[in-house]
Amino acid sequence: MRGFVVSAILLASAYLLLWPVDIDPVAWQPAPAPLDDPRYASNNLLAGMQRIATGIGLGPEAVKLDAQGQLVTGFLDGRLMRFDVQGNHGQLIADTGGRPLGLDFASNGDLIVADAIHGLIRVQPSGEWRVIASQAAGLPINFADDVVVSSQDIAYFSDASRKFGVHQVRQDFFEHRPNGRVLAADLNSGQVLELISGLHFANGVALGPGEQYLLVTETARYRVLRYWLAGDRAGELEVFVDNLPGFPDNITFNGRDRYWLALFAPRTAALDALLPRPFLRKMIWRLPSGLQPDPVMHGFVLGLGLEGEVRENLQATGPSAYAPITSVIESETHLYFGSLSAASLGRLPLGAIAR
Repeated sequence: MRGFVVSAILLASAYLLLWPVDIDPVAWQPAPAPLDDPRYASNNLLAGMQRIATGIGLGPEAVKLDAQGQLVTGFLDGRLMRFDVQGNHGQLIADTGGRPLGLDFASNGDLIVADAIHGLIRVQPSGEWRVIASQAAGLPINFADDVVVSSQDIAYFSDASRKFGVHQVRQDFFEHRPNGRVLAADLNSGQVLELISGLHFANGVALGPGEQYLLVTETARYRVLRYWLAGDRAGELEVFVDNLPGFPDNITFNGRDRYWLALFAPRTAALDALLPRPFLRKMIWRLPSGLQPDPVMHGFVLGLGLEGEVRENLQATGPSAYAPITSVIESETHLYFGSLSAASLGRLPLGAIAR
């Protein structure tokens, strides 16, 4: 019996130390999490959020307002749908059969979609759709994640990871290599360019005032970057907000004075401790998924000023919290929320938050 136990221990040790894995981690030392920063103090300002468009589908990752003021979103099963602002009268726009994530509109009203399976697609009002970008810089678009369209019909969009797909997000975070990039597609000419490469899970994108710059969330490094599109600094990349308290997801601009940044979940001490230790991350990766660290279910949104200063800190915790929040947009009267996995959209009156 003792020999059996010893053998089992040796086999388990050999498995944890030597079994081949599909990730090749590198070390990264994050800055200490801003646990005591009063800008991110815990609160329950999202507790009164109303669930709308319930029971229609799962995972309305992004939400967008169309020219008529109606809500547009995409679901886990590939459907793109339109609702009124109360989340009623759902209408099917199209079914990509993929995974629609980011959404925006071209100048002619066509819906431009970052689809994690197909790439960048264009959906006509008739519901007909086609892929308009599936590769860039000689590489396939592997994980189209978010998109924003300029007044000149340039679609800026993220390719979250050149190595791992939409069903392998955990792999990308455990490996922590710069697999992400940001692309630009001219919707008139069809030309696609690579603007930024070497990002650690490129995610949300937003244009700034006057379309002078583009913001992109670098989720796995807890930060937002700014890429200058015009002026003397065109082509420069800089940090806009760093050392965030959670994993930044989509970011939107209200056209005036706010960026709304969705945080998928707060940072975890376990993952931060693993990031400088690639060998240990390999060992953890060999464990059953149930024994690996998971993100905390916690609704978390920041309102940022034009230079990245924190203006609003909105949170909710507990089993009833709407989470994870992956996108936020502002209308004249409400904030609307999307989620990677929830069974509804969310809505909260602007009057319910301090402005």
